[in-house]
Amino acid sequence: MIVVAGEALIDLVPQGPADAGLPALAPRLGGGPYNTAIALGRLGSPVSFCSRISTDAFGDALVDALRAAGVEVSYVQRGAEPTTLAVASIGADGSAGYSFYVEGTADRLFTAPERLPDAVRAVSFGTCSLVLEPGASAYEELMRRESARGVFTALDPNIRAGLIPDADAYRARFKSWLPSVSLLKLSEDDASWLGGTPGEWLASGPGAVVVTRGGEGLTVFTRDGGEWSVPGEAVDVVDTIGAGDTVNAALLHGLRARDALSVNALATLGADTWAEVLRFASRAAAVTVSRAGAEPPYAEELE
Repeated sequence: MIVVAGEALIDLVPQGPADAGLPALAPRLGGGPYNTAIALGRLGSPVSFCSRISTDAFGDALVDALRAAGVEVSYVQRGAEPTTLAVASIGADGSAGYSFYVEGTADRLFTAPERLPDAVRAVSFGTCSLVLEPGASAYEELMRRESARGVFTALDPNIRAGLIPDADAYRARFKSWLPSVSLLKLSEDDASWLGGTPGEWLASGPGAVVVTRGGEGLTVFTRDGGEWSVPGEAVDVVDTIGAGDTVNAALLHGLRARDALSVNALATLGADTWAEVLRFASRAAAVTVSRAGAEPPYAEELE
């Protein structure tokens, strides 16, 4: 079982022509960790979502979609607080930017469960849930606790700079997480914003660092000095919403299939195996960006 811990929210995505200068906005289910959980379920990995979701209509839709994707929801807390909203803007190249409405929303009030089952092999973290207090401290507690008992931990910081009031404090906090991280995945933009290099991050704890380069592909860096890249898949991009989250899921799915959800196991993977895992992640992300919103592929679409 893979557990994905973090926020679930509603993306408001521009649709159709503008009316009086303002685009029509269509609600789409989203949130980085939520998208990762959905993608894992669609790929066929046993997965559970760990979060706090509103009891409003948006929250009900979020939970229903988790179940439809085969995601287990016993670690989903429910609350009467409203659902977080993220208003997306889509650039000419399909890239997405966001503004957030987060005050008093359900996912901020997450509390860490007492213990995850022994059957849990990996826990994935990232995005807004590690920024917005008081929930951020609860997710951090869960990360450190599960790592300390030997569970594989994956981190995608997925930086949303507009939500971070003190950049230097966040960068220091990010560095403090690395000893508790098994696999670090981040984009080139995230890496630039955070500062540092894959070698510096690897020295602090992770067994591997995967850097996404948009349409140019993905690169993995390993503790023993390995560095392997695969190109991106050629595709007509509609938007990039959910692309990085799909990569997260595909990496975890691929590593699970190879019984490599441990730092020691990562160290045994060679160039050919990493190339297979990265190519699979690249194909999965290409499907996601070829359609509007965060709609990751099903396993049969990648066969």
